[in-house]
Amino acid sequence: MSNITPERRVQEDWWQHPIPANVVWGEGVYLETAQIFRFMKSRRERAVVLGKHVSCYAGVSFSLGEHGTCSVGDFTLLNGALIMASERIEIGSHCLISWNVGIADSDFHPVDAAQRRIDTMALAPFFEGRPPRPEIKTAPVKIHDNVWIGMNAVILKGVTIGENSVVAAGSVVSRSVPANVVVAGNPATIVKELK
Repeated sequence: MSNITPERRVQEDWWQHPIPANVVWGEGVYLETAQIFRFMKSRRERAVVLGKHVSCYAGVSFSLGEHGTCSVGDFTLLNGALIMASERIEIGSHCLISWNVGIADSDFHPVDAAQRRIDTMALAPFFEGRPPRPEIKTAPVKIHDNVWIGMNAVILKGVTIGENSVVAAGSVVSRSVPANVVVAGNPATIVKELK
């Protein structure tokens, strides 16, 4: 059972578009609206894979670049999270991801000042002779099973979060987190070990 129709639409949805063809899901998936895929540009065959009984509530957004992919494990709940994948974001099973959590596998813009200047011109839609975008660094993000990420946390490129760990609200995670810990702060550091 699910609230997704055979026509790839969410029951009683206000969004007029169907779920993109490169999104796949398991039984029992709940989507509040198909609008969560409005920023998805991925051309990958299985760009988003949602496991069994995944729940996506208000404000969730899958913002995937042309080559981006995202998988979400069974019984994971996303509530208002922004998933930004240029390459790969993998979220395990039984995870809780809260409001305004941002998960990104890319810097999205160059760190070098001269390259950023070029990037601003490359992104200007009506600039004549737009240059190509400079190379942008990406690194996959992996969130293991049973992770809880609190409201307004940010998970940056290349980070792995170990099983059973908790990311406190408002934390900025720029380095990988081991299993069975609580991290907090900016930058996030271990504040407690879980048994």
